[in-house]
Parts: sequence; C-alpha cells; structure tokens
Amino acid sequence: MFLLLNMLRVNMLLKLVALCSLVCSVIASVTYDHKALIINGKRRILFSGSIHYPRSTPEMWPDLIQKAKQGGLDIVETYVFWNGHEPSQGKFYFEGRYDLVKFIKLVQKAGLYLHLRIGPFACAEWNFGGFPVWLKFVPGIEFRTDNGPFKEKMQAFTEKIVNMMKAEKLFEPQGGPIILAQIENEYELPEWDIGAPGKAYAQWAAKMAVGLEIGVPWVMCKQADAPDPVINACNGFYCEGFTPNSNKKPKMWTENWSGWYTGFGKAVPYRPVEDVAFSILRFIQKNGSLVNYYMYHGGTNFGRTSGRFVATSYDYDSPLDEYGLPREPKYTHLQSLHKAIKACEPALVSADPKVTSLGSNQEAHVFSSDSGACAAFLANYDPKWPVKVTYGGMQYDLPPWSISVLPDCKKEVYNSARLTVQGNHAKMTSVGTFKWQSYVDHIPSSSDGGTHSANRLSDQLKETWDTSDYLWYMTEVNIAANEKFLENGNNPVLTVTSAGHACDVFVNGQLAGTAYGTADDPRFTFSGKVKLWAGVNRISLLSVSVGLPNIGTHFEKWDLGILGPVKLSGLNEGTRDLTSPKWSYKVGVDGEKSGLYTASGSSKVKWAEGGSLAQKQPLTWYKTVFDEPAGDDPLALDMNSMGKGEVWVNEESIGRHWPAYKAVGKCGKCYYAGEYSENKCLSNCGEASQKWYHVPRSWLKPKGNLLVIFEELGGDPKGISLVKRTV
Repeated sequence: MFLLLNMLRVNMLLKLVALCSLVCSVIASVTYDHKALIINGKRRILFSGSIHYPRSTPEMWPDLIQKAKQGGLDIVETYVFWNGHEPSQGKFYFEGRYDLVKFIKLVQKAGLYLHLRIGPFACAEWNFGGFPVWLKFVPGIEFRTDNGPFKEKMQAFTEKIVNMMKAEKLFEPQGGPIILAQIENEYELPEWDIGAPGKAYAQWAAKMAVGLEIGVPWVMCKQADAPDPVINACNGFYCEGFTPNSNKKPKMWTENWSGWYTGFGKAVPYRPVEDVAFSILRFIQKNGSLVNYYMYHGGTNFGRTSGRFVATSYDYDSPLDEYGLPREPKYTHLQSLHKAIKACEPALVSADPKVTSLGSNQEAHVFSSDSGACAAFLANYDPKWPVKVTYGGMQYDLPPWSISVLPDCKKEVYNSARLTVQGNHAKMTSVGTFKWQSYVDHIPSSSDGGTHSANRLSDQLKETWDTSDYLWYMTEVNIAANEKFLENGNNPVLTVTSAGHACDVFVNGQLAGTAYGTADDPRFTFSGKVKLWAGVNRISLLSVSVGLPNIGTHFEKWDLGILGPVKLSGLNEGTRDLTSPKWSYKVGVDGEKSGLYTASGSSKVKWAEGGSLAQKQPLTWYKTVFDEPAGDDPLALDMNSMGKGEVWVNEESIGRHWPAYKAVGKCGKCYYAGEYSENKCLSNCGEASQKWYHVPRSWLKPKGNLLVIFEELGGDPKGISLVKRTV
C-alpha cells in the first residue's frame, strides 16, 4: 500500500512537472534576445509584409495572404484603424472590410504569423492618421501627449482590441498567430517637439501596453527611448545603421518602404527592386533579424479614407500591385532573397559577423557558428563601378551597389542587383463603355433651408465633422447702381483665402473659378474677377476637403476651410471686407443628402440623357447601369476624361477621383544604384496622378450594376471606360 501511494505521488508529481513545463513554455513562447525574436525556443530571421485589411476586400484577403506566403514571408503586418472601427463614439464596427478577426484568422489559416500594430495612431496616409474625428471634439483633449482625456480614450480603444484578440485566442501563447504588437507609431519627432509632456506620454503608453499582459513583445517604431521591455524599431528606406537602445533587444525594421505613396498633383514614385534588396542585405549583414515591407500590398483608399491630398490608389510600388497581381521583377527577386537568407539562418542567429575589407569600397561580413554553420555577404557599395573581389581564395563579380549571398561561405546563390526575371508591364484593356444620364445639383444661397448663419467664418471640420468633403460658405453682397464697374465693365476682384484644400467659387449661380492647394501646402488664395449686378448678389463658396491630415504635431488643431480674409476690390469704396459680415453654412451637396449614389435615392430625381446630357458642367451627377464583364481579371474605371469628385458602384464608394490635377515632378530614366529617396524615380509627370480607379469584382453582380459619379468641376463622361488589368 505504501509503495502504491508513493508511486501515485511520483506519477502525480511528474504530471505536474510536465504540465508546468507545458504552461511555462506556452507563456514564454515568444521572447527575444540581442540576436532575434525567439519563437518556441528558436531564434528566427523573419520577413514580414504590410497588408492593410480595409485597403482590399474580404474576398481578396485569402489570395493576398497566400501570395505573401508564396513570396517567402513569415509575417503579415497591419495597422488597426480606429476611425474605421469606432466611427461614432461608443459605436463599434467590425464587419466587411473592417472584419479584423476574420483577417487575422485567414493569416493563421495560411500558416503565417501576424504583427498587430494597434497604435492607435497609424499615420499610414490614412484619414486623420486613423483617429476618429469625434475624438477632436472631446472637451479638453490634446492628441498624443500627456493629456488625460486623450489617454483615457486611447487606452479604452487599445484595451478593446486587446480583449477582442484574447477572446478569440489570437495571441501566440494562446495558439494564435500574433507574435508582436505595436503601441503608438513614429512618435520620436512629435515627442521632441512637445518636450516633457511628450516624453511622459511615451513612457505612459509603453507601460500601459505592457500592463495588458498579451504574452508577446510590444514594439515602438522610431522611438529611441522606448523603455524596457518594449523593442524600439527602425522605419525608412535604409536601416543598416540603426542600433536598438539596449544590447538585450534585437535589431528590427518595421517599415522598409518598398516604394512611396501617390499624392494628387504629384508624380508617381517607384523604387527599383535592386535597391530594396540591397537595403535588406545591408541590414541583415549588420545583425538585422526582422524586415517588414511597407507595403507588400498597398491596395486602395476606398471611400474617403485617404489622408490629406493622398490619391485613392495606395499601390506603393509594392510587390503585389493595387489589384493583387505580382509586380515583376520585384515579387520574384525578393522571393529569391528570402530563400537565400533562410539558407543562411543557422549561421545568422548563432554568431555576430566578422567584417573584413575586400577593397576601397567593398566588404565581407562573415557569420561562423560553433556548430560549423557559415554564411558570407560580399558587398560592393560603389554606386558606379562593378568590381571583382577575392574571398576565401575564390573570385566573385559584384555589380555596382550590390551584395552577394553565400549561404555556405563558398557558393553565391543570390546577388541583389542580378535580376533573374523580366519586368512585367500591366495592360489596361477596355471591356466596355457606358450610356449615361445626368443630374445637375443645386447651388444653394444663404436664403435656402437647411442652413445656419454666423457673423464669422467658421472652420470647416467644426461644421462637417467630416461627414462630407463639402461645406458651402454663403453670403450676399449689395452693389449700388452707381458703381463705376457697371458702366466700364472692369469687374471687381473677389479674393478668398483658405486654409485648404480646394474651393469652387459661384457668383449668382455661375461658376466663377476654382482654386486649390497642394500636398505640400494645402493653403491657397483664390483671386479672380467676378460678374456682379446692381442689387443683391449671391456668393456661394464650396469649400472642399481632400482627406484630413495624417501626420504632424497636434494636427488636430490645424485649420480647414475658408477662414479669410474674403475681400471684394475694385468698388467705388475701394476694397470691401466680407470676412465679418453674416455667413451661412450648409454641409454637403444636395445629391449626397438625397443619396443619389444609391438605387433608391437615384430614383427620386429626373435624370437627363441623350442630347440633354450635361457635359463639362460643375456639380453634376452621372449614372449608368452595366453588366459584369466575363472572366476574373481585376477591373478599373478609366476616369481620365473627368475632373474631380467621387465614384460609387452599387452604393460602395470607390474613392475620390481627381484626374484634372496633373502630376508635377521630374521624370526620367532611373538608375537603381545610389541612395534612394521618394523623388528619385518618378513617372506620370504632366499626366493625371491617378487615371485608373479599382472596381473590386466582389462588389459586382452579373447584371444591372449601378455606377454613379459626382463630378465637381466638370468633365466628359463619354470618355469613361471599364478596363481589365492583365500582366
């Protein structure tokens, strides 16, 4: 009996030890040291790619994720978009393109990890940097500083997301795919600007995040003072010179910019893959252990989700283009890089590099482990000249600005500048044109219903809360019968100063002119002669926002709209200041409120067609019905004949269009070698910054698709065509 009891005790003890071992290993399944992330006890060299779930459709997600896996990625990285999930305070949305849990589970199903960048500040060229607009109007709030109201709201949303992930068992210790989480985002410069309150806020954010006990490491990118145990990481075109703020932390690159975003009025940037590959190998040969492509699939800024002056396309010259198709040679060349580095992984995670000179501008970085693993990187930093170097008694040819990878320290398997696949050229082929109907919107005046008045000019965002891009500023001007300009025809000049972003000036119901700012400076002044008559004249200014700011210290305090001065010069009295007199306000254009982009709303008005079709007329709505083309090639609208506005398909907003704003920049042949910047390699100079607008196949039905366009400036709808994209 005694022996039996002892055996039972020993057996129970062994089970407890085994259980403890299992629990402890699960709880500590993602850690790190100075070399790398450690997943289930193993150091890993990891490749990651940003795919933002709202910038594509749920129907696209499985294919995008699978292509990321086939491209050699280990991790999918995404921001969490607060304004998409809590558009109204306390009212949450996690459906459709914002079904975060579904997206993460698809990543898990594909066998990939996920880096969840909760922020909740994102930047990301996303409207208001991801912050909901209602946050701006919380009493006493200041964004991203040691401010009680902001910290309260930020913590509440962060906890909301963390608790949702825990409930779905999505963190890696729970058996899920999330191995990293990020708090805040690129706060280093704002912290410097703000000073002590900024530093206190950064420390608070890190402590708050760590206190949520998610079981995986937290990251703060571009945050040199990230406190332990939070890992500080690098963002940029090059990060080989980055060093973590502790010798206990791994060297991680959260954003290797695979290209750059397109802004309305800007040329389209692209980044040669040879330089992307070169930057990665420079990073890894200096002990880098994680590289994330920002972006791997850029996607589309559907609706009004883009940041200030950011185009609807967020293609980003990424390895997967806006439509989800592989961009060659970028996709395959980076796929080969990942394979080469994986072959080097045993040496990379086991040793620090020994650096030797191979010439005046050439080096070898050699990793040799005690177990016999060896990997070498042979680098030529010269941007002009190829060289022949000798290493290990063998000769190697190195093109300019390139690195060769030798996983066994002998045989070269990859060079960053040697492409093994040809570049593909995407073709956009017309698959149909349209028969249009038109409806011209109403130009309101201060006497219309649905307006309110004040004896001042008001900030646009305070009036609209971003429920519309449009705000009418309306006033009346009395002109005496004895004004000299009525006789001599030398019309007075109206001057309107705006904080941004665009303005359409209507006088007595007629368009008098348009003015707009730029991506670099949204402020502008309209100045033009206007036709007035004796008596009362109606001035209606349509102020237009083109996305809200997404970056900058306290951007919540930046002005928007017509704040003056507004002046009328060339009168008998000289100049009349119209800034202070009574102004009336009306949010949005009538067609928006009537829902003309919906099936039910479009039936409420009488549409013109045939010879009565409105063309090149401002504030015009166009609609048509079309059938889905055969096949499964991605689709887009060629909008090059239009001016500016917004497009809907089956009541889903494709986004803002602005082909009238031609791209400014210096385009020409671009050589891969030498330091890259976003202005080095450009295309589309003198053309529309964006001509094609993605129409997701999943938004279409076989027959009777409703296409509605609001044209703000005036365009020719007969030039619009539906195109398919092939490579």
